[in-house]
Amino acid sequence: MLEIEAQVEKITFRNEENNYTVAKLRAKEKNSLFTAVGYIPAISPGEVLRIKGYWKTHKIYGEQFHIVFCEHSTPSNEEAIEKYLGSGLIKGIGPEIAKRIVERFGKGTIKIISESPELLKEVPGIGEKRIEMIKGAWERSSEEREILLSLQGLGISPNLALKIYRQYGKDAITTVKNNPFRLAEDIYGVGFLTADKISKKLNIERDSPLRIEACIHYILRKASEEGHVYCPFEQLVKEASHLLGIEEPKVRDALVRLGESGSVVIDSSFEDKPVYIKALYMAEKGISEKMKKIASSRWQLDLLRESVYDHIQKKLGIRFTEAQLQAIKAALENKVALITGGPGTGKTTIIKGIVEAYLRLGKRVLLCAPTGRAAKKLEESTTYPAQTIHRLLEYNPQTKSFRRNERYPLQCDLIVVDESSMIDIVLMYQLMKAIPEDATVVFVGDCDQLPSVGPGAVFKDLIESNFTCCVRLKEIFRQSKESLIVINAHRINSGFMPIFENRTGKKADFLFYNRDNPDAVVKTIVQLVKSHIPSEYGIEPEEIQVLTPMYKGEMGVANLNSVLKDVINPRRDEGEKKGFSFRVGDKVIQMRNNYEKEVFNGDIGRVTEINPQLEELKVAYDTREVSYYFSELDEITLAYAISIHKSQGSEYEAVIVPIMTHHYVLLQRNLIYTALTRAKRLAVFIGTKKALAIGIKNNKPKNRYTLLAERLKKEFSIP
Repeated sequence: MLEIEAQVEKITFRNEENNYTVAKLRAKEKNSLFTAVGYIPAISPGEVLRIKGYWKTHKIYGEQFHIVFCEHSTPSNEEAIEKYLGSGLIKGIGPEIAKRIVERFGKGTIKIISESPELLKEVPGIGEKRIEMIKGAWERSSEEREILLSLQGLGISPNLALKIYRQYGKDAITTVKNNPFRLAEDIYGVGFLTADKISKKLNIERDSPLRIEACIHYILRKASEEGHVYCPFEQLVKEASHLLGIEEPKVRDALVRLGESGSVVIDSSFEDKPVYIKALYMAEKGISEKMKKIASSRWQLDLLRESVYDHIQKKLGIRFTEAQLQAIKAALENKVALITGGPGTGKTTIIKGIVEAYLRLGKRVLLCAPTGRAAKKLEESTTYPAQTIHRLLEYNPQTKSFRRNERYPLQCDLIVVDESSMIDIVLMYQLMKAIPEDATVVFVGDCDQLPSVGPGAVFKDLIESNFTCCVRLKEIFRQSKESLIVINAHRINSGFMPIFENRTGKKADFLFYNRDNPDAVVKTIVQLVKSHIPSEYGIEPEEIQVLTPMYKGEMGVANLNSVLKDVINPRRDEGEKKGFSFRVGDKVIQMRNNYEKEVFNGDIGRVTEINPQLEELKVAYDTREVSYYFSELDEITLAYAISIHKSQGSEYEAVIVPIMTHHYVLLQRNLIYTALTRAKRLAVFIGTKKALAIGIKNNKPKNRYTLLAERLKKEFSIP
């Protein structure tokens, strides 16, 4: 790593949110001007820096010095001091005042400001009020620099040092030294491994209780991110022991202590002694208890007559099949009902029938779904108002809580929850708390799709527990029998290879292109998006969604986005002049829930505006526009290609799915099934039939650690 001493000549660009800076510096040794970039604390023209880093050639801006470490020192000559003070660093001092101060105090100016600011009154135009402003600004600036420098001395990057300072303020150093593992819990993007590196700099012992307990919490959080609700006791001990490099008994003792303190929950009533994050334990237990209360409450509906079914069929202009009537009756005769089925099995028609029946009986009805896209689709298909679960429960981003709960329940007699397979255990718990005990709740979904992104497999567990009536829809309706998308979805779900030949006499809505190497797959995707699909099917490139099983590699999300971006939204001048990764018109996806902006993990939108001056980017989601500061752009990424998991609950005019043996570890039947069922008008698979066969054969997806089904069986005394 190179070390350079240089003076700041000019600040070209600076993001105050994350301290990313582009500056012109003059090397003291060679007196040569160069560009430096990096996440560094506030700097000002005239200042002298000692920087460490490396040279890198940017494809547009040429050679730049990337700063990894930065130490400030105040300028020593009068010209540099004047430039330094007049840069706007200190509120109350502009260029004119800076000139007067330096004329009066010369090279001793900095010492006067830091040690004897009261002497500044000798300068014309500076009174007591301005002296107080200057004094306060100097102290704050000095404090920030001192703390950031101290944090960097612990091996902390400038960007992380800034996050730590903003989180803890003047207590940053004390907090980090007392417990560096707090960073993993308090600061977004910091994990145990980063905190552990800092702990080594602080000479914290390998078997310190602080370190062991932090590692246990880290493993439990990581397990929840992978979809697990809990971790078996002994498995957790082994994993922590390996990660920490210490003996298992010490981990076991620490885990028991955490359980006794209530920091984690160890449920000894189960054989593998599951260890829970407290919130997940409360959710799993709370769902099973509330299900029992609802299912056992007194029935409120009037005596039903066959005329109700006649009425809703006449009103909707359809004749229900036996399976559909069974599903509607289940919703009318049970307090909790479950309805599951694949594409083309009439789930939407059933929801319309259930809603119409309850309205006929004068009951209050609510419809909801986990995402905005799913709620919008539900409302359009039923012509009845539908909301996201968060909006229904009146989520408050300021307090990060739901207004609707057991103390302020929803006002309804029936609540229908669509796309139930997408709901994780935490959201389901919040929903269940808000449902009145005398209401009926109907969960509708496709249990053969991928489970929720968040922890748990709630819909699957509800079905497997057998605590209430579950109707499984298998019959494909006549209009769907002509669709290879629907036919092949059911074939794949039953373990059979899809039909590749079009036998309908109409333009095929399912295509397979045999390609035996990644480069050929990518080229075919580009051809399909750029010309074939738009010309043959009238589907615009913007309406085509590429779904891939993996993130890395030629056929991964990152590379495909890079390729497709230049095909669908070719290079423009704006933004990218600064090495910016987005363009106006880019298709983007939200990567995590942001309740303040009301955008959620998986929401897809388009970039409508980039304003470098305001450091702001705007994205249109459906009919709403959301603003992001540049420092928040880690929340979104390009979405020309997305993972199959991220596509849950969505439908696209056309989907393209690369599938090869390179994806071997990810190939599962429910993954292929989910990808195919996202297509409305056209599904295209590209790769090898061998890879497709491997995935269809693999019907043993990775099990999630969840005990909801077992808890429900206990509640309802089911053997």
